[in-house]
Amino acid sequence: MDATDGLLILKLGVDDAIAGLMLSTEAHWNQTEEDWRIFLRDGVVFGIRDGMRLVATAALLPYSGNNAWISMVLVSGTHRRRGLATRLVDACLETARKNGLTSWLDATPDGAAVYGPLGFTPTLQLRRLKLVKPAGAEAPPSSAATIDALRARDRRATGFDRTALLTAFAQRSGSRIVSANGAIALVRDGRTTRHIGPLFADHAATALALVHAITRSETGPLLIDTIASQAAFLEGLTASGWTIERPFQRMRFGPATTAGEEMPFAVAGPEFG
Repeated sequence: MDATDGLLILKLGVDDAIAGLMLSTEAHWNQTEEDWRIFLRDGVVFGIRDGMRLVATAALLPYSGNNAWISMVLVSGTHRRRGLATRLVDACLETARKNGLTSWLDATPDGAAVYGPLGFTPTLQLRRLKLVKPAGAEAPPSSAATIDALRARDRRATGFDRTALLTAFAQRSGSRIVSANGAIALVRDGRTTRHIGPLFADHAATALALVHAITRSETGPLLIDTIASQAAFLEGLTASGWTIERPFQRMRFGPATTAGEEMPFAVAGPEFG
């Protein structure tokens, strides 16, 4: 294991979910304890401890088709600017390389400036939007949509089979899959804010109509992570009260192994892809 700076890189286990949650909460991220358990159970999570305290993490979550997602790249405020994040991302990349995996991640503008020189290629531009005060006056939209329908649409759009991840999201208390007029979306809880996504539709108008139906039934703040090139959808959201919080850049390390058949309107979230 790497001992630079006197701090070892370790592989974490499911018992580290609460410690990981403390790190993402410090960073004001929206992950829940259940989110951490997905990465710790189904992926490889590297961490660095200073004494007994977990101070940095990075995770690699395998998908189908020899792809994997790098996420949960976090460093406590007390340990930043010491190269810990770079070391942990390198550990993820080395694991991916040994297993023949193409690595993906969603980066902030600052992160993209770091990952580019490491060999990551920009792909999609994303925008995170927030709605602070949904109307919350109507009953939730009824839907006969199933996890199978969501999974199939997700695979068409991404090229990945993410059955395990989407099923884990959909089965949580408070989650629902809604659809109307060819549009389908997952709505789920986050630590502080409910999240819409992924969202698939044939047209911007039907995607917007589904989002509006969801917001009319919600009472708390909402997040949605949109594809920047879906201009009509993005403009429709901002016109109805959503505000852009920050951009993200989707990036890939390694050869392209999949190609989606359609472009989603919103993704599951930058931390998950």
